[in-house]
Amino acid sequence: MHLLLYVLRRIIQLIPTLLFIALVVFLLVHLLPGDPASAMLGDRALTADVNRINHELGLDRPLPVQFLLFLRNLLHGDLGRSIQLHQSVVSLIEQRLPVTILLTVMSALVAVVLALPLAFVAALRRDREADVLIRGTFQIGLSMPVFYIGLLLLTFFGAYLRWFPVGGYGDTFASHLYHLFLPALTLALSLSAVLMRNLRQAILSVIGAEYVDFARAKGLPARLVLLRHVLRNALISTVTLFGLQIGTLLGGAVVTETVFAIPGAGRLMIESIYGRDYPVVQGTTLCLAVVVSLTFLLTDLIQVMLDPRLSR
Repeated sequence: MHLLLYVLRRIIQLIPTLLFIALVVFLLVHLLPGDPASAMLGDRALTADVNRINHELGLDRPLPVQFLLFLRNLLHGDLGRSIQLHQSVVSLIEQRLPVTILLTVMSALVAVVLALPLAFVAALRRDREADVLIRGTFQIGLSMPVFYIGLLLLTFFGAYLRWFPVGGYGDTFASHLYHLFLPALTLALSLSAVLMRNLRQAILSVIGAEYVDFARAKGLPARLVLLRHVLRNALISTVTLFGLQIGTLLGGAVVTETVFAIPGAGRLMIESIYGRDYPVVQGTTLCLAVVVSLTFLLTDLIQVMLDPRLSR
C-alpha cells in the first residue's frame, strides 16, 4: 500500500514538472536568433517574404498566444508539423526516438557491465596495484569529452581496424546493435567511471559495518555476504547516481549521434535547431524530458525495493 501511494505521488509530481519544461523549452526556442522563414529562404530573403511565411506559420502572434495554442495541441497529442521536413512531429519522433532509447539503454548496460565488477575488484584490493590501475584508467576516460572519445574510437576501430562501421544504423536488430556498439561504448566510458568510483566508495563504507561483521560471524559464505549484505546496501547511492546520469547520457547521445551519423532523436534535434524548426525542437525536447522523468521514477522505485523505508 505504501509503495502504491508512493508511485501515485511521484506520478502526480511529474505533471507540473513537465509543464514547466514545456514552458522553458518554448521560450528558449523562440529566443534563438533568426526564424524559420529566414532559415528556409536564406540570407538574401526579402523582408516581405519572411513576414508572409511567419504569418502563415503563426509566428507573428504574441508569445503567450502561441504557447497556449502549443499547450492545447499538446493535450490533444498533436506536436505540430515539421517546418523543414513537412511531416508531423509525432511521426518523426516515432521514427527517431527508439534509436536514441536503444543507444541509451546499450550505453547504460555497457557502463554497468564495466563498473560493477571493477568496483568490487578495486574495493577489495584497496590501494593495491589493481585498484590504482583501475582508477587511473577510468580517470583518463572521465577527463576527456564525449565527442573526443567518439572520434578516437571511430578513427581507430572504425576507419583503421575496420572492425565496426563508421556510421549508420543498419536494417535488422542485430545490425542495429552492431552499428551502435561504438557509440554506446563512447557514452559508457564516462558513465562507468562515475559509477565505478561511487560504487567503490560505497562498498568500502559498507564492508566494515557491524551487520556485515555479524553476517560473517554467523558463518555465511563470503560470496553470500558480498552479494546480499554488501552489494545490496552499497547499490542504494549508486542507483541514485545512475538515475541522475541518465539525463547526461541522453545529452551525450545528442553529440554522439551527430559524430557517428546515427538517425536518432538527438541528431534530429541538432538539425532542427540549425533549421529553426520550432515544432520539432519542442517536441523532441519534451519527449526526451518525459523519458528522463520516467527514468527518475524507475530509479526511485528501485531504491524503494532496496530500502523500503524510503516509501514512508
